[in-house]
Amino acid sequence: MVKREWMLKRNCSIAPHQLGQVFAILCAVSLTVAFIFTLRGAWYILVFSVLELSAVGFAFLIYARHATDREYIALVEDCLLVEFVRAGKTSRFRLDLHKIRIEPAESHRKLVRLESSGIRVDVGRYLTEWKRREFALELRQEIGGSSVR
Repeated sequence: MVKREWMLKRNCSIAPHQLGQVFAILCAVSLTVAFIFTLRGAWYILVFSVLELSAVGFAFLIYARHATDREYIALVEDCLLVEFVRAGKTSRFRLDLHKIRIEPAESHRKLVRLESSGIRVDVGRYLTEWKRREFALELRQEIGGSSVR
């Protein structure tokens, strides 16, 4: 039974399916303009347009691949479950609550480190420095000060 859970996600302003629609509109407009110039003899505009759309398409593909990345942390009765989803690949860790150690982020580049029974997991990639510290304190309070070293 889950006592408490946290979902830490990227702050994405556009969903992958919306991104596909935007890209389709961008292609239609750019290729229409390039085709008009090609009919008037400026064929190099079409080449430039295809190169430009290829680069934008590649960037959109990378964005869409990582738009659903997340970290899921669940406090269960006897353990802390940590799940990472990065580019569609899932990693799961199970940390013993009685041996867990929480190290809050010391600087703005450091993540919150969770360690238990030789398993070391860093969380908080999608949080600001302030939110990382707040999350570490909240996690400590939920687990209980007596079981955290």
